[in-house]
Amino acid sequence: MEVQAKAKWVRTSPRKVRLVARTLRNLPVSEALVACSFMPKSAARDVAKVIRSAQANAENNFNLVRDDLVIKDIRVEPGPMLKRGQPRAMGRLFSIFKRTSHITAIVEDRPGAVRRRTAALPRAPQPAARPSPTAGAAAAARAAAASEPATTESDEREAPTRRRSRSETKSEASKPAEAGKKTEAKKADKSPQAKTTTARAEGKNKDQDKNKKQDKKGK
Repeated sequence: MEVQAKAKWVRTSPRKVRLVARTLRNLPVSEALVACSFMPKSAARDVAKVIRSAQANAENNFNLVRDDLVIKDIRVEPGPMLKRGQPRAMGRLFSIFKRTSHITAIVEDRPGAVRRRTAALPRAPQPAARPSPTAGAAAAARAAAASEPATTESDEREAPTRRRSRSETKSEASKPAEAGKKTEAKKADKSPQAKTTTARAEGKNKDQDKNKKQDKKGK
């Protein structure tokens, strides 16, 4: 449904109003009003008043939803022109034309035409925190564990076993025998007979050292 509003005898040139009206066609009413508030042209104020009037007419007189309203067209027609003059040199009069315009805004309802923002606005990038050395080492260990292939029981069964050579088997067999001999020797040394023999030998060695020292002194 189309609803319109008019503003007559606006003291603005039609050419200046048309520059604003071209940018607002086929826009939702809310976006058009925001665009008019940020335009540096003075004609944008007059156009915004007409759009608000058309929006109020549609909402109050025809019970239309404000969010569904879209600007179908904005017509700008020249109004009556006021003639003024400016005195110049040698008694001449230069003419000044003060132009007016008639602005007509046509609004219609288009359900679903206005796209509402459902997603949240993107957040500004935040500075990343410096990782601690312990955290970095833990992350590296996790990455290494993830990169290593997982072994299963079937892989272990299928893995070929290396055959041992004869020299390796002989060396392994000889190791426990040698270890047994060393342990028997140590046990034998700890017996009381072995202790007495070692003590006698030490005493004889001491006596011989004393005799040698006495012989040297006698000489």
